[in-house]
Order: sequence, then C-alpha cells, then structure tokens
Amino acid sequence: MSELNLPAADTVVKTATTYGRDLAERTLATAVVAAGGVAVAAGPADMFNASFWETMAAAGIAAAGSLIKGMLARAFGTKNSASLAKGV
Repeated sequence: MSELNLPAADTVVKTATTYGRDLAERTLATAVVAAGGVAVAAGPADMFNASFWETMAAAGIAAAGSLIKGMLARAFGTKNSASLAKGV
C-alpha cells in the first residue's frame, strides 16, 4: 500500500486562516460599499426613500451574497482564496 502525502497540520491551519481572512475581508467590504451606495443614492440624490434599516438590510443581503460566493469559490476554486479568478 502506498503512503499518503498529506500536508503538515500547520500548513492546513495556515491555509484555512488565509481563506477565512480573505472571505471576511471581502464580505465586510461588500457590506460597507453596499451601505455607502444605498446611503448616497437615498440621501443627496434623493432617488430612493430608504430608511437606515432598509439601507442596512440591502448591505446585509449584498454581504450574504458575497459570503456565499466566497464559499462556493473555495469549493470550486483555489482552497485558500475566496476568489473564483485563477491564481488569486
């Protein structure tokens, strides 16, 4: 029977940590940008009449979409990246 060539435990932890940081950063950035975009659109431009909680809900929905996309990227792409782009 041939031996399994598994990575060391510290390598696995580093990879998971890298992925977790990448995914958290992308999710939080999406929430901040979405909230800012809705706030700008609802405020000075007066295109919408969104309340604070509607703005936060829109940002949360965008962040949840980013989170799901990042999790799918790990399943179908590079294991230590939340990006679907090759080499990221």
